[in-house]
Amino acid sequence: MFTGIIEAEGIVTGLRKEAGNIHMTLRCPFTNELKIDQSLAHNGICLTVIEIKDEEYTVTAISETLKRTNLGMLKTGDSVNLERCLKADARFDGHIVQGHVDQTAICKSITDEGGSWLFAFQYDPSTENITVEKGSVCVNGVSLTVVGSGDGFFSVAIIPYTYTHTNFHSLRIDSVVNIEFDILGKYAAKLLGRKNQH
Repeated sequence: MFTGIIEAEGIVTGLRKEAGNIHMTLRCPFTNELKIDQSLAHNGICLTVIEIKDEEYTVTAISETLKRTNLGMLKTGDSVNLERCLKADARFDGHIVQGHVDQTAICKSITDEGGSWLFAFQYDPSTENITVEKGSVCVNGVSLTVVGSGDGFFSVAIIPYTYTHTNFHSLRIDSVVNIEFDILGKYAAKLLGRKNQH
């Protein structure tokens, strides 16, 4: 489990295709602390460390993950948000993040608010995923509070620290991001849907 509090940005140093999978090699500030078989969130996607060599490590994304996320769009040199799994004795600073991305969204606007930035995203609403104002959403692995919410649309406000210390600073109009909707909201929507069917 994760909290959506990004520890560092990793840099993609290599991409190798094998059948329907991609082996992704990255460099990050805490590579020397990693262990084989460790879970690590990459832009919000939980992946397993399979190899460590010097200052770099490798993870594998399978075809299902590549279809549902933005990992297949990464290029060498790109920045990836990283978070190690939650320690049992750690403070819970973000919200419950599983590392299971639901779908992607497209950045539709970036507004400089003079001290913060307002990012608006659009996603396919046919999946029945939802956001609510003041609720939680995870964008590229970052735990955020929803500012505006509509059918297939939401916006979030980004403070300078988050803008600088995550790959939000590299997002542009039409950038594709990974979205994990709030697990509590997903359960509530599922239960309400079942109730309305009876």
